[in-house]
Amino acid sequence: MKTRFTTVDIRAVIAEINANYIGMRVNNVYDIDNKTYLIRLQKPDHKAVLLVESGTRIHSTDFEWPKNMMPSGFAMKCRKHLKTRRLTQVKQLGIDRIVDIQFGSDEAAYHLIVELYDRGNIILADHEYTILNLLRFRTAEAEDVKIAVRERYPVESARPPEPLISLERLAEIISKAPNGEQMKRVLNPHLPYGATLIEHCLIEAGLPGSVKVDSQVDASQVAPKILEALQMAETYMDKTENFSGKGFIVQKSEKKPSLTPGKPSEELLTYEEFHPFLFAQHLKSPFLEFESFDKAVDEFFSKMESQKIDMKALQQEKHALKKLENVKRDHEQRLEALHQVQEVDRVKGELVEMNLPVVERALQVVRSALANQVDWTEIGIIVKEAQAAGDPVACAIKELKLQTNHITMLLNNPYISEEDQEEEEKREVPGEKGKKNKSKDKGQNKKLQKNKPMLVDVDLSLSAYANAKKYYDCKRSAAKKEQKTIEAADKAMKSAEKKTQQTLKEVQTVITIQKARKVYWFEKFLWFITAENYLIIAGRDQQQNEMIVKRYLRAGDIYVHADLHGATSCIVKNPSGNPIPPRTLTEAGTMAVCYSAAWDAKIITSAWWVHHHQVSKTAPTGEYLTTGSFMIRGKKNFLPPSYLIMGFGFLFKVDEQSLFRHKGERKVKTLEEDMEEVKSRTDELLDEGEELIGDDSSNEDNGEDGEAGDEEKSKEMTKTLQDVTEETSSEQGNMEAEGEESGEEDSGKETEEKAREEFTFPDTTISLTHLQPGRLSQKPGFKKEATVQSEGDAQGKKHMTAKQRREEKKKKQKQEDCDTEKSDITSVGSAAVDQGSKNEKGASQHPLKRGQKNKLKKIKEKYKDQDEEDRELMMQLLGSAGSSKEEKDKGKKGKKGKGKEEPVRKHPSQKPPPKPRNVETAAKNQEQTGEEDEVGGAAEQEDKEDDVDQDNPGAEEAENLLNSLTGQPHPEDVLLFAVPVCAPYTALSNYKHKVKLTPGTQKKGKAARTAVFSFLKAKETSTREKDLFRSVKDTDLSRNMPGKVKVSAPNLLAAKKK
Repeated sequence: MKTRFTTVDIRAVIAEINANYIGMRVNNVYDIDNKTYLIRLQKPDHKAVLLVESGTRIHSTDFEWPKNMMPSGFAMKCRKHLKTRRLTQVKQLGIDRIVDIQFGSDEAAYHLIVELYDRGNIILADHEYTILNLLRFRTAEAEDVKIAVRERYPVESARPPEPLISLERLAEIISKAPNGEQMKRVLNPHLPYGATLIEHCLIEAGLPGSVKVDSQVDASQVAPKILEALQMAETYMDKTENFSGKGFIVQKSEKKPSLTPGKPSEELLTYEEFHPFLFAQHLKSPFLEFESFDKAVDEFFSKMESQKIDMKALQQEKHALKKLENVKRDHEQRLEALHQVQEVDRVKGELVEMNLPVVERALQVVRSALANQVDWTEIGIIVKEAQAAGDPVACAIKELKLQTNHITMLLNNPYISEEDQEEEEKREVPGEKGKKNKSKDKGQNKKLQKNKPMLVDVDLSLSAYANAKKYYDCKRSAAKKEQKTIEAADKAMKSAEKKTQQTLKEVQTVITIQKARKVYWFEKFLWFITAENYLIIAGRDQQQNEMIVKRYLRAGDIYVHADLHGATSCIVKNPSGNPIPPRTLTEAGTMAVCYSAAWDAKIITSAWWVHHHQVSKTAPTGEYLTTGSFMIRGKKNFLPPSYLIMGFGFLFKVDEQSLFRHKGERKVKTLEEDMEEVKSRTDELLDEGEELIGDDSSNEDNGEDGEAGDEEKSKEMTKTLQDVTEETSSEQGNMEAEGEESGEEDSGKETEEKAREEFTFPDTTISLTHLQPGRLSQKPGFKKEATVQSEGDAQGKKHMTAKQRREEKKKKQKQEDCDTEKSDITSVGSAAVDQGSKNEKGASQHPLKRGQKNKLKKIKEKYKDQDEEDRELMMQLLGSAGSSKEEKDKGKKGKKGKGKEEPVRKHPSQKPPPKPRNVETAAKNQEQTGEEDEVGGAAEQEDKEDDVDQDNPGAEEAENLLNSLTGQPHPEDVLLFAVPVCAPYTALSNYKHKVKLTPGTQKKGKAARTAVFSFLKAKETSTREKDLFRSVKDTDLSRNMPGKVKVSAPNLLAAKKK
């Protein structure tokens, strides 16, 4: 396969670029990989993309190539110097495979020099050819030239165009060439045309294309004919000077094995070569014609990847058929060997019968010697002496195998005369003189030569007749074995054929799936879809953290992070703008913690979240933010501690006809549904015998049974409810005193209504206890505060007219601005650790779990000398003490300012604020973002075309995309492909195929293979699902796992044993 440009190709493509793209300005420069770059050109009415690959090719492209997420240093340097400059000239340096692309003119010119030979290079130089940047530093020792930054590129050392080679020089080259070498190979190093054009011209001149150098023929006789061909090649070179012809792709035909025996094999056409002319040697091959050479090259290289997949499939199919052929051949050889054994045994038995007296006599002699206890060596000497004396019996004995109680005798057919034997030998001679026979044929000849003497082993313990019978018995058993082999052959062949057909089918299915597989924009990041159908993306490294905030953090989205080394920045995508439920935030927090140093250290800690407008890239005066670090302005909202429990599973892409079955599959659940799910999941975990991490007790522990426990819990709930209701009433009073109008309803009704609404919120919080059984219940202060905020907000909205709402909004805006100025400014980064304000912990009484009583006793023993003041100081030092009472009081007074952030924490069962309010809030958030942040400004200006909404689709489009990916495939669904996903285990609770991942010692790759193996072995896995699992590449399986893991799932050991 042709993989790089020749001189003819370079001349043709340069002519086409000069004709079509001169005068266009550079819009941007991107890198596909470290060797391939895209230069986007544009005019007011026209756009084009020039693709340059070091050492390989240069052409324009109409295809969409995947760009690197962060531009390389070389791409950035090209952007700096080439952006907005005009493309003024593209030329070839001499006749070397070096292209000089000039941008700008005179002293403002820059040159991009592309070397398309050897390992290749791309060099950025100024108007004097001083190198500014380059891909590969090198030293040309022969020319004593250094290709490095600040050195001058040696333009003048390029090989200049040469006149046509002389006849004498041509004759000299041919005479010095080794005998038998192809003429095109001999001439190629001395000429600029390339081997393909030389071969074409040789054919046109009347010589064979593969003509070889013949030392017997005088070079001076051949040279004129070859010179004529080279003159033709020169005319082709002149044609490429102003080339405006067509482009051709020469194809290669491969036979594709068919699945059904009767059906003829299909043809697979693959791209083999690309040329600006259709050469004589390719006329008989299949080819494609394009309107320009540039288009042909673009098509050739863009299809190379998909062709590699096809070729790989073809090789696998051929390998499967070869295996089948080997089975057939092996079976034939086995039958042949059994048949041969029968023949040999029959002939040996017959020879023993024919030479009965000699065999019997030999047996008697050796037996008598052994009976007289003659030494074995002595017996051997006696036999040799008798042979020397010409004893016929001794002459028949060839070897004594007394260790095995056998003697070897040379027996022949006594009933055939010497003349007949000679005639038979003469008949065999011509056959031996002919072609060499195969080894099996030689064996066959030997077995049929029964008239020739043959060595036969004779058992001393048996008589001559018994020895003959033994050989006949062996022959009969071999015949039986042959019969059984023939009978079993049909079954074996059918089985082998079935297996081959299955392999061919699997290969074709996998290839179809790989071609259909669409890589989504979020797959370049860490990602998952929450149990409530929100997409969460997170950065793999500092560059990706920077990118997702700059490019993908939009109004309404939530930023989640953890104060740990290496913690990833997570974004909860929320195109609808509705408040995000607590469960989704908790899952995002788990992700942030798991992809950090906490995973290997096995530390359970909390993450936090903030609104999009609180994240900024603007550092305080005198400070600097590194890549992947951001400023957080305002209050952080801490989440409950996150357990290090991740899951690995598969999402299946369903077609549009099957989409209706999966709408609402992942949705925000009501209180009753959520409670039922928590209970069932806890029961499931207990049934599996899997122990939840953490020793603290929780308000809702389904592991404990008994009615007494339930009564205690309900009493405790009522008590908490009463406390919160009292606090809410007093809070409402304060708010009214500050100027808010109270409702016309009496206070009793209000209290009942608030109590009803309040009852839902603690339960929402409790619904997370299957993740954090103990830590959550230690924060009633957090729950009360959050609830009171939302209550106050809800009540405020309930009784205000539009005018009052506008006035209130202005007041809140002023209050919030004050809060922002007062609030801490925190730097968040991959390695930035910061102690944020944490919520107050309250000590509530709960029934103690087993072992906790003993633990409390030890704690009392340890801290018996510590008084309350010491304890508070220690807790403040550790950063685990909640906010002080004074701060809490301040918080209560400034509730109005916080009220607008709180809806995000509200349970969906509560009434959402009216739409106009939401619109105003969103507008206000955008204004704040404009004032505070510089997030994403540079990136969006730099490349607006790339940031089109395919990466940030609208709410409906995003929902449809997420709905088309399901973890619960229906038997009637049409599944297109499978996408591996690694997410917090709670997000995978409804998936059909999932395993649990916890910190362990197993490497990611092996863990992923173990998981897939268990999915393949599961009884409920359909054939299509198995095909989809097999089609996923190994690298895609494990790339999202957090680190070394332990895989656990029900029946995992059973699957391994199978």
